[in-house]
Amino acid sequence: MSTLPEIALILFLFTNIVLVSSSRLTHCIQLVAVQGVLLGVIPLVFWDWQSAAPYGELVFLSLTNIAIKGIALPLLLILAVRRAQVRRELEPVVGYAFSQLFAILIIAACFAGYRHLVDDDTANAALLAIPVAAATMLIGLFIIIARRKAITQVLGFLVFENGISVFANGLMVHHGAIVELGILLDVFALVFIMGIAVFKISQEFQHIDADRLNALGDRQDPENSAAPPAYTWE
Repeated sequence: MSTLPEIALILFLFTNIVLVSSSRLTHCIQLVAVQGVLLGVIPLVFWDWQSAAPYGELVFLSLTNIAIKGIALPLLLILAVRRAQVRRELEPVVGYAFSQLFAILIIAACFAGYRHLVDDDTANAALLAIPVAAATMLIGLFIIIARRKAITQVLGFLVFENGISVFANGLMVHHGAIVELGILLDVFALVFIMGIAVFKISQEFQHIDADRLNALGDRQDPENSAAPPAYTWE
């Protein structure tokens, strides 16, 4: 088994564990940026350089991953955090210590299932991407559920999509470039819209707590029924 692919996948898992245990939003965004850079590196380290040089689509995919997920999207999210004037996730749905433990249990369960399904004789770095991708997707969903801030939930969505990319980059190096480029464009557009939405929400309500936004309702002014409804919290 190759050493570089294993190191890249281990670093990817490490960023997941640190991400769920961090309350600083800027630090979380930086960790997601590291994942974006790793996603650009993984296709290159999985390539068999002894047989031939990587084809142009693969190199373009790697550079695009680094540019979009490692640079552009993190900068957009950092700008949204600064405009919203939010620094930390102080009251998560699930505490950070339990979140870290839960992430470790997810990773252990995914690798236990991998060892049960794959024999040691057929195991390789490409197949090792399967438990890493599954654990990353589950951790991304957990972040979406366990955090209150809208910006942190956006990060959870990005982590979930990064898990899909790990699977595609690890197992479909030769055939997944076009599909991955399409996914990248969709993710970029979605996160761009989410970043703008978070900024606009923070301007109107002075916070970006998703659970409080769910309680938003309409209140009719009794003194002036013709006036437009005012927003309040139920």
